[in-house]
Amino acid sequence: MTRRILVFREISADQLDSLRADFEVDYLPHVTDADDPAFMDALSRAHGLVGASLKITPALLDQAPQLEAIASISVGYDNYPVDELTRRGILLCNTPDVLTETTADTGFLLIMSTARRAIELAELIKQGKWTESIGKSHFGTDVHGKTLGMVGMGRIGAAIARRGALGFGMKILYAKASPKPALDAELGAQHRELDQLLEEADIVCVTVPLTEETEKLIGAAEFARMKAGAIFVNVARGKVVDEAAMIAALKDGTLHAAGLDVFEKEPLPADSPLPHMANVVALPHIGSATHETRTAMAQRAIDNIRLALSGQRPLSPVNADDLNDG
Repeated sequence: MTRRILVFREISADQLDSLRADFEVDYLPHVTDADDPAFMDALSRAHGLVGASLKITPALLDQAPQLEAIASISVGYDNYPVDELTRRGILLCNTPDVLTETTADTGFLLIMSTARRAIELAELIKQGKWTESIGKSHFGTDVHGKTLGMVGMGRIGAAIARRGALGFGMKILYAKASPKPALDAELGAQHRELDQLLEEADIVCVTVPLTEETEKLIGAAEFARMKAGAIFVNVARGKVVDEAAMIAALKDGTLHAAGLDVFEKEPLPADSPLPHMANVVALPHIGSATHETRTAMAQRAIDNIRLALSGQRPLSPVNADDLNDG
């Protein structure tokens, strides 16, 4: 029997052709709602899923009696009920490694553009308001030599820290991660408890995954602990931060500025004040959004689903060991 795959994220023509050579493929790259009739119809016949950005619920899994594996085109897998997938014997895969450096570039872009007020000052020129030499009211703050506090020190966190330490001579602190002796030696990084890090860092950058433990990890109390003039950057998940508390801290000056690639609700609601705040740099979740990286992520997902449906271990499984234990 030829296996059937539902692809619900855009992939290249060559990648689609390679899948069609071995599988029956339902290609729905522009689906934004799992209740879409075409998606539900294809899901009912699918042995494998390849895609991202749709919330997969137990109720949806009930409509997929033949499903054996899911290859998410993402590192994060908070859109998937991992325990439920494991219980049903469904293998979940993700795409670590291939987007690490690109996402770290985005993180450091936010650090630089927020500290130096790049977007705000570029708008000054666009609006024809640059009529005299820039004075103190438009000065930014240096990045080199400052203290960078990483909340999370996985692959992406370490890559951002490496840019800061080796490229900008920054002191690196990290929390919400186990001690990393190799990084301590390489970068001079120092492990801290979260409260200590918040009190010491000039720039706080969040890269932890979204879990029950990290949801709203950074709230009003945490913002209040940050140094006067601190900059906050989030390239993790929007729900790791209490967004209302962050907005309040930005408005009252508790927090100097924020660089954000992720939000509690995406796309950002039209009534959100964040895009209109001069001390905020807001990006539309572009962490891995380059041609090279998105192509590589899709290819990793394709390789994962191909291996999974042939009974082999995928390159980057999430719950394979738990399935084997069961």
